[in-house]
Amino acid sequence: MMKMVKIEGRNPVIEALKGKRKIEKILIQEGIKGEKIDEIIKAAQEKGIRIQRVSRTKLDHIGVSHSHQGIIAFAEKKELVTALDIVAYAQERGESPFIVILDQIQDPQNFGAIIRTAYAAGAHGVIYQDKRAAGITPVVVKSSAGAIEHILLAEVKNINQTIEELKKAGLWIVGADMAGETLYYNADFKGPIGLVIGSEGKGLRRLVKENCDFLVQIPMPGEFSSLNASVAAAILIYEVLRQRQ
Repeated sequence: MMKMVKIEGRNPVIEALKGKRKIEKILIQEGIKGEKIDEIIKAAQEKGIRIQRVSRTKLDHIGVSHSHQGIIAFAEKKELVTALDIVAYAQERGESPFIVILDQIQDPQNFGAIIRTAYAAGAHGVIYQDKRAAGITPVVVKSSAGAIEHILLAEVKNINQTIEELKKAGLWIVGADMAGETLYYNADFKGPIGLVIGSEGKGLRRLVKENCDFLVQIPMPGEFSSLNASVAAAILIYEVLRQRQ
């Protein structure tokens, strides 16, 4: 029997209904109404998905994200790909690959926010590690606002080995680091790029840094010495988009 995972919140459920994942059933809070609820019910009925009205108490008990907004869907797990699948996807589209690589991002809200930004900016996929990092949880799905349904994700055992694979496939690997020798807006992001974002607090691990082709930094003349991982990622991801446009 296929293991089902929870998708919580109105936008994430709407995006899941637009995506490829099989949805077993959707729980909707009794008495709750609205345009998005109507949209969910209509889409679910068209796909023959079971809808069940339940109490707020039951949803609170089942929910993990603490912000289910009166709706939880049970769906099959997100289908994952390999790092080279993402490269192939970009090439099939006739585009220069742009992949976001996460080095042990552990906060699920940061992870979800980075996925959301990567998808919005047209990145071809996101790579993350299977251990000592946030996995695909209901909080990550909710924080991505449903973007997780539409972007390629690769879970890998070893970030450094994956970087080597991507280099052989022709990508330049750029790490975000406060000790970077280049200011991010002076770097050339127009070619095939793997952008590596380090973990909250610790940043990039030493070996990951050494494996990058070059490091870029975000200037911070203010009092703070670092940015939130998802904020730093957003600045760099949109610089890649800006240069490519």
